[in-house]
Amino acid sequence: MKLKVVLEPSDDGGFTVYVPSLPGCISEGDTKEQALANIKEAIELYLEPVDDDLTFSPDTEITEIAI
Repeated sequence: MKLKVVLEPSDDGGFTVYVPSLPGCISEGDTKEQALANIKEAIELYLEPVDDDLTFSPDTEITEIAI
């Protein structure tokens, strides 16, 4: 999966990076490389399903798709 990210210099030094297509998915780093590594981790956590939040009826079908 490929996502566009926005990388900006931070007012406090370092860089802020966020993913426009994933609201609230934002991270920082002291260098561009660190900020990009941190946003990769943030994306993984953002997209990780939380089983506790899922409640389904007995008739629900769950399927995975590739995008």
